[in-house]
Amino acid sequence: MKERLVVIPTYNEIENIEAIVRKVFSLPEPFDMLIVDDGSPDGTAQRVRYLQEEFADSGSPARLHLLERRGKLGLGTAYIDGFKWALSRGYQYLFEMDADFSHNPDDLIKLYHACADEGPNRADVAVGSRYIRGVNVVNWPIGRVLMSYFAGVYVRFITGMSIMDPTAGFVCYRHNVLEVILHNPIKFVGYAFQIEMKFTCWKYGFRIAEVPIIFTDRTKGVSKMSTKIFKEAVFGVLQMKISSFFRHYIPRKQPASTMAEPVDAV
Repeated sequence: MKERLVVIPTYNEIENIEAIVRKVFSLPEPFDMLIVDDGSPDGTAQRVRYLQEEFADSGSPARLHLLERRGKLGLGTAYIDGFKWALSRGYQYLFEMDADFSHNPDDLIKLYHACADEGPNRADVAVGSRYIRGVNVVNWPIGRVLMSYFAGVYVRFITGMSIMDPTAGFVCYRHNVLEVILHNPIKFVGYAFQIEMKFTCWKYGFRIAEVPIIFTDRTKGVSKMSTKIFKEAVFGVLQMKISSFFRHYIPRKQPASTMAEPVDAV
């Protein structure tokens, strides 16, 4: 059974992609990877294809996969396409993570066990949280730390969720969670996508656990954050909350086989 898949969206990550692939594959527990590349002009997809050939030489089943999309279509749609691809192939635990080492790949194991280990505290969704134990952010300017932290305060106030890091982009989902919440479209594509995913999980009654991590700002490549993305989050949260009043959150599992998925994955 295919168990664990890490979905990583990329756009111009040539400086990071090989290192992140090698690091994930060096972990003591096995994780497959799906790179969702939005036509990076710097050759990110070509580097992934090179790595696919290298790892295929080992004779083991393919662990590195590539989904190439035509143009920069947004973070949210990249994850959704990746999730649908993974569900249609039977993966049980799906992870989202950045390519730039701001998320420590070693923490994938902690997120996995938060969702997989049997017991009363087993989570349906595990969030790698920067703020569950103080502020654990390295190399960010103080202005960005404050913006991120108070964005969480704002989201909790508007939505009623208790999640300390609702904008976090380091998450593990059990497959049944995504089969339910992807039954209806996720509307946001930028910064607000992360909030909408957690809000939707929360409204459906899934158990969300926050796992403490240390977030380290990228040292290579260029951040994709922008004022436009931040504004989407601010106004999107209000829109999302208002829309929730007119929606019934009754779990309906959508079979993976019925999900429309991209055809460009290799």
